[in-house]
Amino acid sequence: MHTPVTIIGAGLGGLVLARVLHLHGIPVTVHEADASVATRSQGGMLDIHEDIGQRALKDADLMDEFRVLILEGRQAIRLMDRDATVLFEKADDGTGASPEVQRGELRQILLDALPEGTVRWGHKATGVRARTDGRHEVTFADGHAVVTRLLVGADGAWSRVRPLLSDATPAYVGRSFVETHLLDADTRHPATARAVGGGTLVAFDPDGNGKWLVAHRERGGALHAYITLAKPRSWLDTIDFTDADAAAARIAVEYDGWAPELTALITEGSATPVLRPLHALPVGHRWDRVPGVTLLGDAAHLSTPNGAGAGLAMLDGAELGRAIAAHPGDVETALAAYERELFPRSADAAAAVAHHPTPQEMIAFFTGREPLS
Repeated sequence: MHTPVTIIGAGLGGLVLARVLHLHGIPVTVHEADASVATRSQGGMLDIHEDIGQRALKDADLMDEFRVLILEGRQAIRLMDRDATVLFEKADDGTGASPEVQRGELRQILLDALPEGTVRWGHKATGVRARTDGRHEVTFADGHAVVTRLLVGADGAWSRVRPLLSDATPAYVGRSFVETHLLDADTRHPATARAVGGGTLVAFDPDGNGKWLVAHRERGGALHAYITLAKPRSWLDTIDFTDADAAAARIAVEYDGWAPELTALITEGSATPVLRPLHALPVGHRWDRVPGVTLLGDAAHLSTPNGAGAGLAMLDGAELGRAIAAHPGDVETALAAYERELFPRSADAAAAVAHHPTPQEMIAFFTGREPLS
């Protein structure tokens, strides 16, 4: 007999868990705050590493569907300085182990692989409490509640489930991304499109100072960019991000003197810039075993972006699903086995990105001279 599983959050990690449980015949329900799959954008490109995200997709029996989504050529990488001088570049020769896909498309194949009704849309969790009978009760914004013996928090950085296990809260790391999009770039922004190339562009000031531009070429000729601001929250709060032109102009001041084909990623966006303050949980975040509840993905080990966060969440979901399937009727053994692997894996990943690499270290890494520390 398997205990039914209640998952809070229909991100990639929660959906991989639901899919693996479904394959093993284990009842599962996913509660998601969004009103529907189309409620909001799901972000940009993801590189799905062979040893992380692809492992999870194999457990979910979705590798064939995944391969259809791969955008050829997007593993190309180019490094530039602020003057748009190329410092390093590598073409996508088809041998890379981290193919690029669109996050929204990847999420959709996971949703399509679940029975209708598995995901309960419009279920925003507002509170979670432990009951005296060993179960947990989750309340939702619409006033209804569910009670479960096996609860999984897959609900991201500001998890409602995490407080059952840990007092840790995400802390601002002193840096933010501003997210922008340039649509139909080859026609409307040809110089910027040429600078970005066929895959990913990373542009930085070799003198340091925390200024970086990262841009990805997405499907249909769109460019998706992330502009780094190493600023305190109080500085960011002075910018009105509802005024697209004013916000872009204020951010562009920070990149004054950079090549115009690079600053166009700031000033010529097709939509209002979106602020993404970066937060992280303490490196090595863990908790004592609490009966009937656990976490995965950002809810468990939020760190600054490193290109592997989505894959790690997917791997968490696959590993947890396999642990539950391996211990029918013994929830605590399953959760303990999962967390024994989760904690060191999460700590290693968080430690790897706690150090923000210098431009020189980036160049050395991509040219194969040394690893990023």
